Amino acid sequence: MKLWSKIVVLFMVIVMLAGMVGCTPAATEPAAPAEAGEEAAQPEEAEQEPVTIRVLTMQQAGYPVEAMNEVADRYMAETPDAKVEIEYVAYEALHDKISTAMATTPPAYDVVLVDDIWYAEFSNAGYLYDVSDKITDEMKAGIFPSGWEITTVDSVVYGLPWGIDGMYFYYNEKILKEAGYENPPKTWEELEEMSQAIKDKGLVEYPMVWSWAQAECSICTLVALLFGNGGTFVDEAGNPTFNNAEGVEVVQWMVDSIDKGYTNPASISYLEEDVRNVFSQGKAVFALNWGYMYQLANFESEESIINGQVNMALVPVFQKGLDQGIETATINGSMGWSVANASENKEAGWEFIKFLTSKPIQDEYSKYSTPAWQTSYEGENLDKLISYSEANQVLIPNYVKQIPFAHVRPKVPYYSEASLALQLALQQALTKQKTPQEALDEAAAKFSELQEKYQ
Repeated sequence: MKLWSKIVVLFMVIVMLAGMVGCTPAATEPAAPAEAGEEAAQPEEAEQEPVTIRVLTMQQAGYPVEAMNEVADRYMAETPDAKVEIEYVAYEALHDKISTAMATTPPAYDVVLVDDIWYAEFSNAGYLYDVSDKITDEMKAGIFPSGWEITTVDSVVYGLPWGIDGMYFYYNEKILKEAGYENPPKTWEELEEMSQAIKDKGLVEYPMVWSWAQAECSICTLVALLFGNGGTFVDEAGNPTFNNAEGVEVVQWMVDSIDKGYTNPASISYLEEDVRNVFSQGKAVFALNWGYMYQLANFESEESIINGQVNMALVPVFQKGLDQGIETATINGSMGWSVANASENKEAGWEFIKFLTSKPIQDEYSKYSTPAWQTSYEGENLDKLISYSEANQVLIPNYVKQIPFAHVRPKVPYYSEASLALQLALQQALTKQKTPQEALDEAAAKFSELQEKYQ
């Protein structure tokens, strides 16, 4: 081949090789080593998933479902890294639901609503998170001492108080006036007299309605009646006294009020919500129920046909109690919010219950449940609290007068078992399977048996 031809071929080969190199992806240059003391660049982390806080509460008394959901939504709006999921059950199912949930690790719930009477049992079982070192000076000074009595066991704090509540006396002011009475009764004997007048005029068939089902609500009404007759639940040593003369007289009165037609006989199967529904339909003139009923019965038209007719007064007492200087008596039905001890999200759960039980939130939703913060009832704060809702104009003043006369049930780890025995006794007496004395004696024997067992 001639020299010129060889040069042309060589040139073409070089061009082809250059084209191949241009089509090959360029190699990534290795990152320059980090200088001494300089951290190498890290890839961006994936966005963190919100912490899910699983909450168990009750679907009766306290905040209605809509209000609780609203509070949860507000918390999530303020805390984007948290997601709150709430499960609602009837109060009667709440205790066992908590016990079952705590049997697994982690438990099914991070935050639970705990009744006063369960704190000794649940803390003894190790179910609840000790938050003693998380209680601030502001919390200690701002919340009622009676609130801390709810969530504290043997000087250990297991939660934050929520709603220092009691049972209140409700009456239909319009119907009572139609019966010829301007003022509510101060004694249960006066109430019987008014009930007879109401029946005689055909205004209402059964003037009284009660939550006397075989459930804890029946014990709550019993406490109000018992202390209003000069009786007690237990003595200073913790021995049962509810089966003494004062207790037997009260249960006999309950039975007689059904026989006389003053009490709706269906009361023996009613819970608090049944009482609210009957009263709100104008089918009863008198009722004992928690604070939440006033707003729903007197102002919310979808829930009631007696808007504007409902009033509140101090819970009546028996003449026997009045003669002893007892002005009124009710039950302390306060509760608290606690974090599950085995929860994997204890800190997130604690932050949520701090928000839920904070003074601003409890004040704002006070028409459903009165705040546990004593500072809410002081000076200008009291005026502000009353202004939160029309209901508070009646509810809050009644609360201030009634709660000092609220009585607690025994705070012992065996209370739930003892209560079941007393619930059965009341049902047996109300249905006349046993006399009040027989029924209460059997319940007292069971109470003493449990006391000895746990000691």
